[in-house]
Formats: sequence, C-alpha cells, structure tokens
Amino acid sequence: MKTAALKKLRQKLANDTAVFGLWVTLESPSVTEIAVGLGLDWVVIDAEHGHLDWKEIVDHLRATVRSDTVALVRIAELNNGLIKRALDIGADGVVIPWIETAEQLKQAVALARYPTEGLRGIGGERATCWGQCLVEHTAEANENVLVVPIVETVRAIRQVPMMCQVDGVELMFFGPADLSSSAGFRGQWEGPGVAEQILQAKDTIRRSGRHCGVLATSNDNVRERQAQGFRAIGLGMDSGLLVRSIRSSLSVIGRDRAIQASFIPSAPIAAAPLSRPPESMRPDRDEVMNEVGSGARAEIARGVNFECLVGRHNQAHKLTTGLVTFAPGAVLPYHSHIFSESITLLRGAISVDVEGRSYSLKKLDNAVIPTGVVHSARNTSATEPAVVHIAMATDAPSRTLVDKFFTRRSMPDDATGILSAERVNRFATAKRFAAGPNTEFIDCFNQDLIPGIEMSGGYGLFQPGGRLPAHVHDFDESICIISGTAMCIVEGRRYSMSDCSTALQPRGRVHYFINESNGPMEMLWVYAGPRPERIIVDERCATVEGNPWR
Repeated sequence: MKTAALKKLRQKLANDTAVFGLWVTLESPSVTEIAVGLGLDWVVIDAEHGHLDWKEIVDHLRATVRSDTVALVRIAELNNGLIKRALDIGADGVVIPWIETAEQLKQAVALARYPTEGLRGIGGERATCWGQCLVEHTAEANENVLVVPIVETVRAIRQVPMMCQVDGVELMFFGPADLSSSAGFRGQWEGPGVAEQILQAKDTIRRSGRHCGVLATSNDNVRERQAQGFRAIGLGMDSGLLVRSIRSSLSVIGRDRAIQASFIPSAPIAAAPLSRPPESMRPDRDEVMNEVGSGARAEIARGVNFECLVGRHNQAHKLTTGLVTFAPGAVLPYHSHIFSESITLLRGAISVDVEGRSYSLKKLDNAVIPTGVVHSARNTSATEPAVVHIAMATDAPSRTLVDKFFTRRSMPDDATGILSAERVNRFATAKRFAAGPNTEFIDCFNQDLIPGIEMSGGYGLFQPGGRLPAHVHDFDESICIISGTAMCIVEGRRYSMSDCSTALQPRGRVHYFINESNGPMEMLWVYAGPRPERIIVDERCATVEGNPWR
C-alpha cells in the first residue's frame, strides 16, 4: 500500500482539485507504466470485465511501486474473497461494482478493513511484504485503504442519500452505461434522463463532503466533467484510447471506419434511431431562417460585398456563412485567416489564388483554405458579376491582409489542390453518395479529407420526395438552398426555403429537409464540427406532439 500516494490524492480532493486517471483493461503492465510515467493520479485495474488474471493484475500493481499513482482494483462483485485478495497483493483500494444500498456499502467497507473495525483477514502476501511487515501494514491499512463504490443502477441512484451516510467512503464512481441499461436504454452511454440523474446524485454526494468520479468519453468531455464538479475523472479506457488514436490516424489516409462486433472490417452498421436526443444536447437557442437581403452586409474590398446570413448576429456558434458578390473585375486581395474557409461558386466566373497557384472555378466547384494559408479571389469576367457561398469556422470573422508578391501560376482545370494546403473539389468529378431516399450528397471538406480542419460541409441534391431522417447534431449547422424549393421541418415547425435562403440549426434542434416540390432541390450544408455526424432520432421527435424539448 502506497500511503504517501494515497495521502497526496486525498489532499488534492480536499482542496477540490480534480485527479485524473486511466481505466486499465489490457494485460501488458507497460500500460500502467506509461500511466505512471505520465504522472496520472490513479489507475483502476479492471478485474470485473475482460480477461485479466491475478498474475497480470499483480504485474500492473508492481508497475506503480514507488510512484504517486494510486492503484485500485475493480473486483467482479461485492465478495469477501475478492476484496481480500486484491488488497493482499498490494492494491491501494478496491472499486466495487453494482452497489445499490447503504447496507452493501457498509459491508464493503468492513471487508476492506482489519478487525476490530472490520472483517479483513491478515495474509502474508505483498501488502505485508510477505509477512515481514505485519505490524506496520496492519497499523496503517484501515486508515488509508480506499473503498470506491460504483453507482450504476436506477435503484442505486435512489439510495445515494443513504449511502452518503456510510463512514469510510470518500469517493463514489458512476457507471452511466449500466445505469442507462437499468433505466431501459440498453447500449446507450447516457440514455434519456440519465445525465440529469447523475448530475443530481453528484450534487447530493458533494454536499455530503464526498467526491464523485466518472469515465470521460472524449477530451472535450474531460473538461465538461471537471466543470460539472466531478473530481476523479478517467481520461478513458486504455483500449478505447488506443482505438481512438488508431482511428484518428486512419482518418488521415481516408480509411477510418467503425469497428464491428464480428471484427470483420466492413462498412459501419447504421445505428437504430434514438427514441429522443441525449439530454446533454438540450438546445439553448431556436432555429433562424434567413432570407437573402436580411443579413448583415459589409464591403470587404472595392466591389466585393459580403452578406452574412449565419453568424454571431443570429447567435451562431463557431460558424459564419453567407454570400459574397464580386462586381465585374473585382478583386479580393491576398489575406489569411486564423480559421478555415470554404468558397463555392454559385454564379459567374471566379479565380481563387493560393500563394500564387491560381484555380479557375466552375459552377459549384469548391475551394477550401486551411488556417493561415494566404489566398485571394477575383472575378475574371469584365462584364458579369459573380456570386460565391462562403463558410468560415468561426463566429467572429477577421482577416490579415498580406502585402507580398506571389508569382501567379495557372493550375490545370482539373487540379484539386496541394497536399497539406488548399483543397479544390471539382463538382463534375466529385464522389457522390446517398444520405437518404432520392438524395445525392458530396462531402467537400471534413477532418478525414483535410486533417485539422475545424468544420465540415458539402453539397446535397434532393429529387422530388427526397429527404433526410429526423436528426440532431452536436454542433450548429448552416443550410443554404441554392436551387429549387426545400421544406425545412424543425420539431414540427415548417419553413419553405428557396433562392439561397439559409437556415441556422442550433445544436440539439431536431430537424430534417424534404423536397415536396415537383423539381430538384440543391443545398450547401456546413457543420460547425470537423466530422459530418448526424444523430438519428425517432421521427416523432420532429413533430409538435413529440418535440423532446417541450
């Protein structure tokens, strides 16, 4: 038992400082050595699920010797033999799943302590230095051992106030997936209402002077959980972090895919629609429909006028979209941004120059300029105006003019850009796919196509009757109807859109588009997120009666 490490952990918690750790499921002790080397506050070695045997568990414990990383073992169940064995081989504490009552929690504390305070038997194993430190270890163990229950059922949530009265428990973990399953939402991390229940129980635990732990699902979720008041935050499972890292690398080469239960590499299986959006995605704003002529306008260069249709003025987050009109011969001089930009030609003739490389765009060709890349644009016609749709990965647009000469080089008509710089999507040859019945979509930019980009977007064609399923996003979205007439349905509210009118769909709003006309309809869509991810929900959520946010 590493009493010094335990005291440091407790001191951080007493100061209301978050402690971060790793859930260990893989057999190699190198995993725990890496966690120790990176200075993590704790590890949980998982002996409930998975394949770790006791030899592998003790190897993980040995990897934490003489470190400040507290080593806990999650046992399979509340069991005298399992608690005793985990502590005898040197664990600093035990994590016990499926604790549902105060009585069970009292039993767990008793089994982790020596008499007279508890029921733990004395063994001559690693914890007592193979019997050579019986007096020293037994004198300090009861005071220092950590007993951490996992609250992971509906019944347990109801018993949290009673559990908070049990002495000898300083930290309680939550298990969102099992809690969701017990609430009838099997397979979901936080099913409908579960996120709220966890936060309410967390507040009860913190008011009692105890602390809460939970496993984060992403880097952003780590920060979110810390802000919510969780103080023992798992950065992830070792296997999950490995999969996430591999998928990120695969995305760079365009080979990312979801792993399948069969382990056969195949296309991802579409998930069943959720009965409602996750509670954590409850929207804080309404949708906004923006007609051309209603947006904020600015002359950004002589003869170059920008109309902002989605942006800070209508409460968009991390996204600005609109139309730029170039007078005949007008030039937007060289500049750069601290965010990515997308330019799509709607009408006329435009040349986009990137550090001297000049790309002539045809109708619906798209050019994407990453952060910091110097570029300009000009109307190559001396008689006709040109109109482009632009999107920027920010709600606070700015630019830095660049007074530098670039030797102009005309690029071939089929040129698609330079690796690690600009990307040019040629509409005529772009890869198409169906996103719903009677639809044809093109992905123009996202993290898989342009690593490091902050947004994603593309083109959609809807034939008569074409539509998307009811869905939500975990980010804001802009949709510009560039031809035909679209029906936008948001939680039962219906909006007819045409002539470049642009919808702002805030994060969490349930919506879909359908073509109810007799002709085709085209749109440009942009997400304020790097991946074009939709969360499909039950169609009823897109009706007045089934609105999940009422």
